[in-house]
Amino acid sequence: MGAYIVVVVVCYLLGSVPTGYLAGKARGIDVRAAGSGNIGATNAFRVLGTTAGTLVLLADALKGFAAARWAPLLAAQVFPEAAAQRENLALAAGVAAILGHNFTCWLHFKGGKGIATTGGVLLAWAPLACLTALALWGVVFVATQFVSVASIAAALILPGAVWFWNRSLTMTVVMAGLSALAIYKHKANIQRLLQGTESRAWAKSKGRP
Repeated sequence: MGAYIVVVVVCYLLGSVPTGYLAGKARGIDVRAAGSGNIGATNAFRVLGTTAGTLVLLADALKGFAAARWAPLLAAQVFPEAAAQRENLALAAGVAAILGHNFTCWLHFKGGKGIATTGGVLLAWAPLACLTALALWGVVFVATQFVSVASIAAALILPGAVWFWNRSLTMTVVMAGLSALAIYKHKANIQRLLQGTESRAWAKSKGRP
């Protein structure tokens, strides 16, 4: 139990680092008051530019990957009796990091949508499932030019991709929950899509809608 508590707390704090917000502050911009108001990579691209957006994307993905890949290994070193629980520790670590990103304690529990962080977690959990979802994301993005539509499509396929490549019922169930969370976090995007007001990729920000 001690290993799970440490992993969850540490990985939540790692995931909670608001990289998009910090990147904006370094430029004197509060990304929460520009574009979509989100602190994630897509809004960082629109508000801060390609370089900053790319750095935010990579940092958010790295948070998830580091939590899911390395935290369980370190926990097993500190708590040798937890070594047999490495997969479950990895699941707990990944979920904690995503929740940290989506509900960061540093910004009144308002964070990003978690797509990049979820991608990093999935790369650590199930690399082939991650590549499958990434390929679908790319196809849908090219076809629609909507980041939100591509992200929702990838979220929808993730549970099936995890089951197909890993055959882990526990991981599949956890992934289904995370996919539902990712889609829920896109509720404002879904509303704008239905209204025909959603911005296409890389559209210049004119202020928060």
